This record gives sequence, C-alpha cells and structure tokens, in this order.
Amino acid sequence: MSDHDEHIVEAAGRCRVVIRNGRVVEVGTPQIEDCPLARRFACPVPEMTPEAIKRNIEGRIRSFGMCTPKREVLAGPDFVIFGASELLSSAVRRGGDLDAAVIASDGGAGTLVATNPPALIQGGIGGRMSGLVKTSPIPEVVARIEENGGVVLAPATAAIDQAAGVALAAELGHRRIAVTTAVAAEAAAIREQFPPGAVIVAVHTTGISREDAALMARSADLLTACASRHVREEAAKTALLQAGTSIPVFAMTAAGGKAIILGKVAETDQQVIVHGARLPVPGSQSPSPLR
Repeated sequence: MSDHDEHIVEAAGRCRVVIRNGRVVEVGTPQIEDCPLARRFACPVPEMTPEAIKRNIEGRIRSFGMCTPKREVLAGPDFVIFGASELLSSAVRRGGDLDAAVIASDGGAGTLVATNPPALIQGGIGGRMSGLVKTSPIPEVVARIEENGGVVLAPATAAIDQAAGVALAAELGHRRIAVTTAVAAEAAAIREQFPPGAVIVAVHTTGISREDAALMARSADLLTACASRHVREEAAKTALLQAGTSIPVFAMTAAGGKAIILGKVAETDQQVIVHGARLPVPGSQSPSPLR
C-alpha cells in the first residue's frame, strides 16, 4: 500500500480514528460515554474508551477489510431495522421510492453512486461503517465496487463530495436519488440544487449545534438522531414519523421520508409496533449523555 494511505473515520461516540496501511495509528476521545448500538457491534464497545474503540476498529479491519484493499463491498442481513443503509437498500430493492443512493465508502473510494445490488448500499454505510472524514484511493476496492454496479465519483482521489455525487447520479439518468450527509450546510445546498429528485438522509449527527440541527430538520427527508439532543428536539417539531426510540430516525417529509420508513415496515418480517404519540418518544436505552 502507498505511503500516502490514510483514512480518517469518526467511530463510536464520534471518536476520531486514523488508519494507515491497515493499522490504527491514532484514537481520539469519544464524545459520549455509552451507546446501546455500539454494545451490539460484532466487536462490542461495552464502554466508550479509546481502547475499546480501537479494538472495535481493529476487529472491523480483520473481519471485512475496513480501509484496506481487502474491503468487502457487499453486506448481508440488516444490522438494525431502521438504519440508514437498511432503509436505503430496502427502498432501492423495492423500486419506486428510490433508484440510486449516493453514499461514501471508507474503502478507498469516497463518494459513489450505488444501485443494484442493494447489498452494495448496505456494504458502504450502516452497521459496518463509521462517519467518514477522509479516505485514500484503493484501486482494488474501486474495481470491486464497479464490478458490483457502483460508479465512483473520483477514483483517482477518493474525494468525498455528496453534492457532486447527486449530480453524477442525475447524469447517469437516475431520478429518485437518495444521498447521505453529515453536514448541515451540505444538506441545505443539495436541497437547493436538487429540489425535486434528491432524498436527503442526515446521518452521524452526534454533537452538532442546535443551529445545524434546525437546518438539518428543514433540509433532510430522513434525519437520524444518533446521540444528539438538539436533533431530537428540533426534528420533533415538524417530523411526520419517528422510527425507533433508542436511536430514532425521523421522517421529515411524506414522499421522501415517511414512505421509505413505511415501505421498510411493510417489507420486514420483524414484529413492529405503530402508535400515535407526541414526538420525540424516548427509549428505555439511549446513548449517554445526549450531546
């Protein structure tokens, strides 16, 4: 691998982790102390410490090649029913709601357009994926993505530019395009640039300001609360639906948000409860503390 191989992710608890040449070389300080989702990881994080998070990332590197040329790009069963990747892969699989998703892959690809198989969407984000800050190009992974129907925005640089990814998807002829973003200003810019066709999915929101939470609530179709108190409060003012309680996902629009969640409910064989309530509805277990 190259001397310039560097990947930066914000892992459990929005902890900054640097990976070079398949090795974890730097681990920052997590922003929260506990997360029920992290306790369910294949390599669990029972408490938010740099040591536990490092073990988790090293486990991901061993098991599916995270941030290395061995990166698996297809994923299997759902990790959580209402995770971003689970919702998007389900919507693409069903057809009608979505025909493409713009995601960011940690494995040396950056922004890419994924269509079929839906498992490619599941492989790029979700339970296997942390918040991606930076990645370096890995030709083997780019080739694997392309073999499975994905189109990488910038194979030579692995750039992360979700707005450019939506533009690329539109150029490829897609009309119902979902895009993930963790940046409120980017979500607002995509909404302004692509008002009719983009379904905006806000992810990785732990620690964002109240102003950014409010901007996300105005801009996104689906808004994941993560460990953000501000997102819970701002999204609940206008949300049409809340999916899940420990780590809620809010549907902010009817066609782009609510329909995708209800489509997932219709598809799943898991037991689900649906009832009216004033939002947000807290769970018995939530990340702690909310930031």
